Amino acid sequence: MTIKARTIAEYVKQIPEDRQQVFEKLLSILRENLPHGFEECLSYGMPAFSVPHSLYPKGYHVSPKVALPFISIASQKNFIAFYHMGLYATPELNSWWQEEYPKYSKRKLDMGKSCVRFKKMDDIPFELIQELAQKVSPEEWIATYEKQLKK
Repeated sequence: MTIKARTIAEYVKQIPEDRQQVFEKLLSILRENLPHGFEECLSYGMPAFSVPHSLYPKGYHVSPKVALPFISIASQKNFIAFYHMGLYATPELNSWWQEEYPKYSKRKLDMGKSCVRFKKMDDIPFELIQELAQKVSPEEWIATYEKQLKK
């Protein structure tokens, strides 16, 4: 599902009405809980939180003009997608997430490498996402990212 938007507010207005409140809640949790230094933006057509060029001038290795991605959320056809690059790049964080998830949700975890799919809007583990948001600083993400690049 491609949404053409120039701002996050435009993006949210274009997603299905039954998801807008949930989407805004996710954005609010990230805005309030991510460590200082991440920057809110639209990246690859999705609302995102990235490490800005002012902190990491090299940018994303695939496209250096793009700030270093960290978290994105998107409204897909059948679910809300929550992309957290730290879950993909940090095995300990991924293990923690997978162990904690059943304590916060009665639904089976539906997850790819960095993407968690939320199909039921009434069972999103907001408290767990809040805790996850607080776990990685921009500096820690840069160090993890650079370590992964060298492999």
